[in-house]
Amino acid sequence: MKKVLIAFISRAGTTEKMANYLAEGVRMAGNEAHVEKIATLKKAEQLLGFDGYLFGCPTYHKDMTGGMKQFLFVAEQANLLGKIGGAFGSHTHSGEAAPMVFETMQHVYKMDVVDLGPLNLTEALMETDAGMQACHQYAKGLCEKLAS
Repeated sequence: MKKVLIAFISRAGTTEKMANYLAEGVRMAGNEAHVEKIATLKKAEQLLGFDGYLFGCPTYHKDMTGGMKQFLFVAEQANLLGKIGGAFGSHTHSGEAAPMVFETMQHVYKMDVVDLGPLNLTEALMETDAGMQACHQYAKGLCEKLAS
């Protein structure tokens, strides 16, 4: 059984809902999911001991939140080189945050990111079963990569 950290920040609750659906998907694939708000993760040591990582952030004014930017500096100190990872986020209309987090994981941390790219869903879609299913599928893609 692999352990996956799902670390997120949420302003309106939609990205938190995504985090919980992703955790369901990780568990359905037979793995262990740890869901944490990034505000509780202040030290790089708290990110150690996981096999996979999913980082989530909503888009706010066409950017990631300040809290996510601070968290990414902490995550960089954890030396996640080669670890499996993915990024997710919700948005109302533009959706820049999840791709920015994903690219940081891929190019700065040199993580082995999921082939699916970032999971970037509108808040409206997250109010439907399709949003839940998209989260489950993304988690399944991460878990398949963990198993290979």
